[in-house]
Amino acid sequence: MILPAIMSSFETKVRETLANPQNQGELADADAVGTVGSPECGDMLRMWLKFTEKDGQRVIDRASFQAFGCQTAIAVASIATELLRGKTAAEARHLGIRELTGDLGPLPPMKIHCGQLVEGALRNALDHDAGALPAVESSTANMASTLASTLHPKAAGVLRIVPLG
Repeated sequence: MILPAIMSSFETKVRETLANPQNQGELADADAVGTVGSPECGDMLRMWLKFTEKDGQRVIDRASFQAFGCQTAIAVASIATELLRGKTAAEARHLGIRELTGDLGPLPPMKIHCGQLVEGALRNALDHDAGALPAVESSTANMASTLASTLHPKAAGVLRIVPLG
């Protein structure tokens, strides 16, 4: 059982993060894009990663996100995109929910899925990092252009209306 004081502190931190979320929106020149979620429940998150060379290593220079869903997922994504800066892909891949939540601290049991969305989008982006794969076509070209279009994909083919009665 979560103590009311702990929950109140968590909610306060989420509200503070939401008052000034960082790194929201698409990175047009991203090297990697990852999307996770379910259109059925409405929680979806897309993360963009841009890499640069630093001290002979390829590190995350910028990260951004777009989210549909609960406020906790937005807060965790905002914090995580700040934490990712300067990390190699290998270092980022080893970050778990506990690290990605930063100052929010441990997520309450009913909010763990919010952290899993962020972790999943990060891992999906790292799996689709075109710069890490030799001579492989970027998978971002095959992705929907916006997160909203992922939620509501256009129907393929002809729409058929069948009267009920």
